[in-house]
Amino acid sequence: MKPRDLLLALAVVIVWGINFVVIEVGLEGVPPLLLSALRFFLAAVPAIFLLGKPRVPWRYVIGVGLALGVAKFGLLFIAMDHGVPAGLASLVLQSQVIFTVLFAIAVLRERPRPAQLTGIVIACVGLALIILEGELATPVGALLLVIAAAVFWGISNTITRYAKPPDTLRFMVWVSAVAVVPLLVLSALTEGVSADLEALHQVSFSEIGAIAYLAYAATLFGFGLWGYLLRQYDASTVAPFSLLVPVVGMAAAWVLRGERVGLQQGIAAVLIIGGMACTVVRRRPPRNEVAHGVAAEEAVV
Repeated sequence: MKPRDLLLALAVVIVWGINFVVIEVGLEGVPPLLLSALRFFLAAVPAIFLLGKPRVPWRYVIGVGLALGVAKFGLLFIAMDHGVPAGLASLVLQSQVIFTVLFAIAVLRERPRPAQLTGIVIACVGLALIILEGELATPVGALLLVIAAAVFWGISNTITRYAKPPDTLRFMVWVSAVAVVPLLVLSALTEGVSADLEALHQVSFSEIGAIAYLAYAATLFGFGLWGYLLRQYDASTVAPFSLLVPVVGMAAAWVLRGERVGLQQGIAAVLIIGGMACTVVRRRPPRNEVAHGVAAEEAVV
C-alpha cells in the first residue's frame, strides 16, 4: 500500500474508533433511536440526489437498510444509552465477525477455514470473559443488546455478499435513506413524540456536532475513503485495518471519557481482536476477486 493510502486507511480507522465516544456525546441529550435517525437523515440528504441510484436491486438496499441501519445501529445506540461505555461497545460490537462467518456457512454454504473456526472460538472466550466479569458495572442486558446488534450486522454482511455493490459510498447513502423513516416511527412509539420534540428543541451545540460527525465523518467521509481503498487494493489488504477500530475506540474512551480497562477486560480484548484477526487475515486472493462490498460492510461502525 502506498504511504498516502496507508495514511488514508489510518484516518478512517481513527474516525470510526472515535465514533463511539461521539455517540456517547450525542446520547447525552438526544434519545437513541432519534439520534440514529438524525444521523442517517443527514447522511442521506442531499447525497442521494447527487450520487444517483444505488446500482443494486432495491431488495438488497432495503434489507441492509433494515438490518444495519435500523436494527444494528438502533440496538447499539439503545445499549450505549443504557450504560454500555464507548470503549466496551467498540470491542464487543466486533463480535459481528463471528456471526458473519456463521451466516456465510449457513446461508451461503461457504466452507470455513480452520483459522476461521479457531478465531471464532477464541473470540467467544473473550466475550464470555466480559459477560462473566464480576466487577463489570455495565448491565448484562445492555451488553447483550450490543451482541444482538452484532448479529444484525452479520445479517447485513450476508445480504451485502449477494448485492456486491460496485460503489460502497452510494450504496451506504441509500441504506441510510431507507433507515430514516423506520427509526423515526420506532422513536415516536417507544421514546415518545413529546420527548423527541423536547430533545430537538433543547439540542446543544455539542449534540449537533455529534450528529454531524456521525453523518458526515463516520458515514460519508469514512465510507468514501474506504470505498476508494477497496477499489485500489485487494480486500485482504484493506479489511485487516478494521481490527484497529476497537483499539482506537478503547483508547479514545480512556483519553476522552476516562473509561478504564481492567485486567480481565484487557485479556478479553486481546482474545476478541486476536480471534477477529484469525477470521480476517488470510492469503492474498486473486486480483479480480469480488469482495469489496463485504470487507467494507464488515468494517462499518
